[in-house]
Amino acid sequence: MKKGSLYVLACFIVAGNALLAQGTAKKNFKSAEQSVRLSTGVDMNYVEQGDANGIPVILLHGFTDSWHSFEKVLQHLPASLHVFAVSQRGHGNSSKHEKNYHPEDFAKDIAAFIQQKKLGPSVIVGHSMGSTNAQCFAANYPSLTRALVLVASFSDFKKPLIEEFKKTIDELIDPIDSVFIAEFQKSTIVKPIDNAVLNGFINESLKVPAHVWKGVAAGWGTSDFSKALKSFHKPALIMWGDKDAYSPREDQYVLNSSLKNSRLLVYEGIGHALHWEEPERFAADLAAFVKNPDK
Repeated sequence: MKKGSLYVLACFIVAGNALLAQGTAKKNFKSAEQSVRLSTGVDMNYVEQGDANGIPVILLHGFTDSWHSFEKVLQHLPASLHVFAVSQRGHGNSSKHEKNYHPEDFAKDIAAFIQQKKLGPSVIVGHSMGSTNAQCFAANYPSLTRALVLVASFSDFKKPLIEEFKKTIDELIDPIDSVFIAEFQKSTIVKPIDNAVLNGFINESLKVPAHVWKGVAAGWGTSDFSKALKSFHKPALIMWGDKDAYSPREDQYVLNSSLKNSRLLVYEGIGHALHWEEPERFAADLAAFVKNPDK
């Protein structure tokens, strides 16, 4: 398979302040990567920060990323929030089982995580693939969802270009071409970011085996939660960059219409990975929403 074709197809796919806070909140900050064995059988890696009595916020990364996707954002979130950035099944240093990579499987993991940690209703924040999993979670576990934040989201994957990309994924074998992965990650941004940070994201993607790529892609055909979300009435924020090469503007409108208590926030001149390009702004917008979700 030619690398050039992989690059073209990749362009159609989904896939600080708090850290430096002083006083009581700092005592509750845990920077080291941790792991928990979930009741679903997954060993989930995650990091945790902030006030243990604060509003719980769970960050779900995109396709082939890990909790590191939100590392810069974590530096700017207020210490008053109780934040968890997780590496979802198949990603980062979490379990990489041979099957079960539908959004419902990811959602079950998050439900198990919340229940085992005794967090109660949490703000679920998802980017790209993570936003699809967040949609599924909100639709299936509304009692565990305090509010919903969808970042660079898809309302569905029934698009010709996505179908073409799935064909490419079905041909992947281990080890996956590092040039392909680098091109894929670079194509998610419009504004340049630090090369060391970008290389870190690329290295995290290299941890994801071919069967996980294929397993996630296999669920795209049945990943449309726009109708189910019509019965979700809790606050929701939709965040999208108007230079996003992956998730189209129309999908943001569909989600905004489906989620009755939602608003759309557009980042002008920003691409698919808006939390990479504007981590400080992203953190401020997220924190403001968590504080006043109905505003």
